[in-house]
Amino acid sequence: MGVKTKIEWTRSEDGSAGATWNPVTGCTKISPGCKHCYAERMAKRLQAMGQKNYASGFELTLQDHAVELPLRWKKPQTVFVNSMSDLFHEDVPVDFIKRVFDVMKRAHWHRFQILTKRSKRLAKIGGELEWAPNVWMGVSIELDKYCTRASDLRRTGAHVKFLSLEPLLGPLPSLDLSGINWVIIGGESGPGARPCEIGWIRSVIEQCKAAGVPCFVKQLGAVPLIPQVPEGLHGPDVLAAARGIDLEWPADTHFGNQTGDPRWNGRQALLHDSKGGAPSEWPEDLRVREFPERQFAAVAKLERGMIQ
Repeated sequence: MGVKTKIEWTRSEDGSAGATWNPVTGCTKISPGCKHCYAERMAKRLQAMGQKNYASGFELTLQDHAVELPLRWKKPQTVFVNSMSDLFHEDVPVDFIKRVFDVMKRAHWHRFQILTKRSKRLAKIGGELEWAPNVWMGVSIELDKYCTRASDLRRTGAHVKFLSLEPLLGPLPSLDLSGINWVIIGGESGPGARPCEIGWIRSVIEQCKAAGVPCFVKQLGAVPLIPQVPEGLHGPDVLAAARGIDLEWPADTHFGNQTGDPRWNGRQALLHDSKGGAPSEWPEDLRVREFPERQFAAVAKLERGMIQ
């Protein structure tokens, strides 16, 4: 049995918690989404606790002993690959990546989810990899300038391609969802979390609806910002507009004042869940947690064919 994870989108078909598998640990930061890396914080804690896999802290390390672990897990489950690293890091040899892919193919009773920010390397070596039906491939996109990562993902032979828009740090007007099977959205949480404007999330939900792509809103983040009152309003109209915005939220929601930072537009919704991860605290239109059911069915058929 793998190490269980609370990640909401890493679920098995029966709804049970998924697992993590880390044939590589450690990483280096390459874009703004990496600034407050949870894996880095966790690796340092594990190092302090004497966990042997993290003797080098967050320095990239190939965990050779862990490569074939999924073959020992007999119960089918959804497995998040390298929650503590990036399989496509430039210091991970191609032959090692191929070994990982070979194990995923052989462990056909599991479903594997891989996520990378290094989409250019993914696209470069993707043609050398054997894309078994049970391997789902995703890329992270946090700002509009990184929407090109989706284009790199489309160049792979993955049967299910997904986007993780987490931490969402800005609007994504350039997002192209063609050929994408699933989108996950999440604001930033943890120490130093940066705000996430609700309008950014709403816009992606609408884009997904228009493209017919399943969408999963994981969390609003630690600092969810509600929209400002539209410019140009005066007097009673300002109060009426603010009241209308506030009424979208559950009746017991409290709101903070302006963040004081001119980069952010809006007031903060003060939620009980520190990650903004409780849908009951959100406006109803944000409570979207869809799984790619059609892809589940299609992949299941492919898997059955592969097994036979």
